Amino acid sequence: MFAVERPLLVPLPEEDFETGLVSSLRVDRYGQVSVRTNHYSVPVRLIGRRVRVVLHASELVVYDAHREVARHERLIAKGGSRLELDHYLEALVRKPGALPGATALDQARSAGKFTPVHDAWWQAACKAHGDAEGTRALIAVLLLHRHMVHEHVVAGIATALRAGALTADAVALEARKWGEADQGQQPADQDIPRRRRDGGATVTSLTERRLAALPPDPRPLPSVAAYDQLLRFRRRPADGQAYQEEAP
Repeated sequence: MFAVERPLLVPLPEEDFETGLVSSLRVDRYGQVSVRTNHYSVPVRLIGRRVRVVLHASELVVYDAHREVARHERLIAKGGSRLELDHYLEALVRKPGALPGATALDQARSAGKFTPVHDAWWQAACKAHGDAEGTRALIAVLLLHRHMVHEHVVAGIATALRAGALTADAVALEARKWGEADQGQQPADQDIPRRRRDGGATVTSLTERRLAALPPDPRPLPSVAAYDQLLRFRRRPADGQAYQEEAP
């Protein structure tokens, strides 16, 4: 009977059937949406805009138009909040003093995303550059997590900390080296060692890394000898004739 009925069936739709509860909500001034008395964070650039929220049995997904901008584990209890530290980084750059007491930071620590290695590097950076600039340097490091593997960034932070390199550029370079090592690739700058044999860290600035990859320049060094000749001739204002004079 199924063989007879099968040619008459309508083909399945190309898009999956949405089983979640869909709602359109406005992002409040804190960069959050309120769903069933609970609050979930979204990127702060969406403050004041309407977003599409899909509530599933175990998770909540937020879309800006058709682009996914946030995904959270669903809160079961009422009156809770689920905040992602990454959503607030652009705002914290302008107000770095708000980071130490931020709820999003506490939740990132509890989730293991903000590790003791982050804290140690942050403290060292604040000691070296001051609280405000040290915190901004940490935020620049946290932004690396958006396009690099979390474990590579943490390893890069630890390496830079051991070497006393308290800049985001140094962390980014070391994180890329860890990524290359995991992929079994030879680093592009073969003349720059990644680790010393004694186990210490070697950190090179991004400028040195780029210069090491440049081909040698066969051109001669520039000279100013031709300009020295101009110093030997001066023009008289009266008759306009030039006369030769020894250069100083």
